[in-house]
Amino acid sequence: MNIILFTTVHGRPGSLNLSRPRFYLPMLAMVALVCALVAYTGYRVGMAGSGQPAPTVPLHDWRADMDAQRRAVEQARRSSQAHLDVLTLRLAQMQAQVMRLDGIGQRLVETAKLDKGEFNFDQPPAQGGPVEAGVAAAYEPPDFMRELDALSAQLDDREQQLVILEDVLLGRALNEQGYPAGRPVASGWLSSYFGKRTDPFTGRPAMHAGVDFAGKLGSDILAVAAGVVTWSGKRSGYGELIEINHGNGYVTRYGHNQKNLVKAGETVKQGQKIALMGSSGRSTGPHVHYEVLRDGRRIDPARYLTAAR
Repeated sequence: MNIILFTTVHGRPGSLNLSRPRFYLPMLAMVALVCALVAYTGYRVGMAGSGQPAPTVPLHDWRADMDAQRRAVEQARRSSQAHLDVLTLRLAQMQAQVMRLDGIGQRLVETAKLDKGEFNFDQPPAQGGPVEAGVAAAYEPPDFMRELDALSAQLDDREQQLVILEDVLLGRALNEQGYPAGRPVASGWLSSYFGKRTDPFTGRPAMHAGVDFAGKLGSDILAVAAGVVTWSGKRSGYGELIEINHGNGYVTRYGHNQKNLVKAGETVKQGQKIALMGSSGRSTGPHVHYEVLRDGRRIDPARYLTAAR
């Protein structure tokens, strides 16, 4: 395209050819710049009107961060659930232990014909005292932890009551008959002594911490003295075992029984049938493994087997 110009400078007309690049390229650049300015101004005005800042974080980064947060929360939830399952199991075990101690205590109270108000296993022992200055609860534990603490304190209370009750029983009714004397069987023969011997299973020298009386399967096993049964059930190596506390530091054990006839917490008399002879546990045949303990140390029962009451 040509544009004809008339000027008075030289007194003759002139012309411009706009089809040449040196004329139309600058014009196109100017038009593009104006359009860009108008678009940017409209964008800023729109964002200011909506009240939201322009996004500065790419969308895919935001989603990745949220996924990582979800995974962390799920991991924490699984870890908390695992710890909660362990605590729940421990709580159930402690509750069962409390019930067992309560049952033993009630049987002891009834057997000894004591005042139930004095040894009430439904209530904690009476105790108290003034509040000491400076003692404050700075931390309030969760309900579950408070339950565990309460059960632990209850177990301590029951233990104190049972210790006191044991002393009362052994001191009142069992003192005269609490000395081990005689044989733990109605019939049978001494088949193994106290001390070092050849182990019947390994063939090697080993310590035998009691004496063995062999006899007929199912024959009677007798208590050698009056006392309170502190164990009646299976124990590693002993099979079916009965343990009796006679007071004054004396405890006797009767192992490898076919059947136990008394339960933990029961009071037994001297000569009472407490079990049937068997071969349970680490045993080669029907017999009773008999032990005598004095102040927690196993001693040779020989001196007590021939003792007369």
